[in-house]
This record gives sequence, structure tokens and C-alpha cells, in this order.
Amino acid sequence: MRVLVTAGPTREAIDPVRYISNRSSGRMGFALARAAVEAGHEVVLVAGPVSLPTPRGVSRRIDIESAEEMARATLAELPKADALFMAAAVADFTLQRVARKKLKKADGIPELKLVRTRDVLDIAGRRKRPGQVICGFDAETGEARTEALRKLKSKKLDWIVANDVSRPGCGFATKTNAVAIHGRDGTEKNVGLRSKLACARIILATVLGTGK
Repeated sequence: MRVLVTAGPTREAIDPVRYISNRSSGRMGFALARAAVEAGHEVVLVAGPVSLPTPRGVSRRIDIESAEEMARATLAELPKADALFMAAAVADFTLQRVARKKLKKADGIPELKLVRTRDVLDIAGRRKRPGQVICGFDAETGEARTEALRKLKSKKLDWIVANDVSRPGCGFATKTNAVAIHGRDGTEKNVGLRSKLACARIILATVLGTGK
């Protein structure tokens, strides 16, 4: 099976030296890529700017920086993939206009106008071909179930993995995680706190059935 995994944050440039980003370390996505390789799948990894080595056995790694680059790379690979695990934390907003030169403090506080980025997961859900599996990820601060189920339905996903990143040991920049896996068929599976690789193996096996 060809498995496409996205991981890490995106960076939206403000000027040549500054950007807007988020706290994603990429560890969950990279753990998924490793778990998929272990299960015998062909893996393509689309990675935001992270300092992680490529998991051994990954067929191809595509490094991107911005949300638009993430969208282009993911949607280009999607037709060839049997399953997409969209674990990247893609920016919802980007700058309408990027300054060509470094903004100077002496020039006063800049007014930054934001515009929406393309919703890659929503596009993927609507482009999904018969037999293809799309799994999204939803990081929330607080109870995540309601929002995850809303996204599962509205984005036409097969699965969504939700977690509360405000809980100790969960979410961004940690080596552990605790998640809830929700399926379009009503399946709900809670995975207690454990290493991200252990979480990834459970997610992969749940979403793909046997994990192979």
C-alpha cells in the first residue's frame, strides 16, 4: 500500500527574517511514517521545517515550508496514494502581502493583514477516490471530541485522530501522546498516554484494518 504522511508545522513569512508558525515538532507524523514502513508500506513523507531525521525505509521525503507548499506537495502526491495521514499542523492563515525587506522597529508597528490558506484536508476529502483512505488529525485545547466529529463529517474524512494538547505529556513538542481515534462508521478508540511511536502503530492498525 502507498501511504502518504504529512508532518510538522508550516511557516508563513512576514518578511525575509520573520514568520508565523506553531509549536508542532513533527514527531507524531514522523512516528506514523516509521510505523507505516514497519508495516511494510511504501511511504512518502511531506515534512514542514523540523529537525528530525527521515525514518529509515521512507521512499521519499519532500521538505516544504509554507502552507501553500504543503498543499501543492500533498495534492500532487494524493492521486498516487492509497492512504493519507494528514498529521501536519498547517497554518490556517498567511500574510496577504510579505514585506520584501526586514521590517524596522523605527517604522512603527506594522499592520499585518491575514488571509486564509487552502484547507488541504478538506480538498483531499472531496477528491478522495473509491477505496482511498483519508485520516485527519485535530489538535485542540480542551475536550476535542465534538470538534473532531464535526471535522470528520464536514471534510468527508474516513478517520480523524483527536487530542487535547493542553494535557500534560500530550501534543506538541512531547515524546508522548494520548489520542482518540474516530471513524466515519462510528468507531471510537481511546489511546492512553504512551510514546508517539506506540500511538502511531495503533492509529495505523486501526485506520488500515490490519496495519498492513
